[in-house]
Amino acid sequence: MAVAQEARPLAKGQTLYLPIYSHMLYGNLGKSGKASNVLLSTLVSIRNTDIKRSIRVLSAKYFDTGGKLLGERVPAPTVVPPLGTLELFVELNDASGGSGANFIIKWDAEQLVNPPLVESLHVNMDGGKAVIFMTQSVPLTE
Repeated sequence: MAVAQEARPLAKGQTLYLPIYSHMLYGNLGKSGKASNVLLSTLVSIRNTDIKRSIRVLSAKYFDTGGKLLGERVPAPTVVPPLGTLELFVELNDASGGSGANFIIKWDAEQLVNPPLVESLHVNMDGGKAVIFMTQSVPLTE
């Protein structure tokens, strides 16, 4: 049985929390007392789901596992047209965020719109094995 998602209420802007994984722990604890880890690249996808109206992405701040700001990935407000997508990329060799990294993404619109769908696709395809999974943003109350 398939279950449809509830329609999200229209909005003029939001602040979103998006979990990111620069690496993922796996396996058993070794002699050092630490688990193995695999590095991951991340594609952040900010998808304007409104058919008629643009949105504006104001910022995408990237934080590490300890909550330290690592940088701003949207240095100037960026318009995303109806049904358009803004992509941000964290490279495989950038392990600075850690397993508890996150983005805080702020967007707005001139009038009520369907809120964007914000997801991240995490990938590592090294060594003949593939690790692929997604995370999705949640709105924050300010």
